[in-house]
Amino acid sequence: MKEYILDTSVVIKWFSEYDEDDLQKALDLRYKILEGEYHIVVPDLVFYELSNALRYNPRFTANDVKDAVNTVMDMGFDVKGIENETVEGAVEIAFQYNVSVYDAYFMALSRKEKKPLVTADCRFYRKVKKLKNITKLSHLD
Repeated sequence: MKEYILDTSVVIKWFSEYDEDDLQKALDLRYKILEGEYHIVVPDLVFYELSNALRYNPRFTANDVKDAVNTVMDMGFDVKGIENETVEGAVEIAFQYNVSVYDAYFMALSRKEKKPLVTADCRFYRKVKKLKNITKLSHLD
């Protein structure tokens, strides 16, 4: 079984289906997760970021956002709470690569868990790809 860390940019694609790059890749990944082919680890931060992103999507009501978050919560991800070591790693990555601590947290978790991070955020990917433990959604097999 393949194991990955997913960042919020991938999860958002499951609910924002218009004019999305790599939409089919995202939906295929979701299907494989639901079929048990992948074990996914996420920080609890993913639920806050997802809620916030969908909240500002004009097509979503409050109930739509709640339903989307509940759907992701029911997918059986291994959800990690905040840990000092991961926060410290995220801060280091954020300063070293000039990215937000929010984004860096996913990378720090990836390093701690020794699982590759999958992202659909091309700008973030370009900034941190030297860390090697990251792949773009578009490159996922």
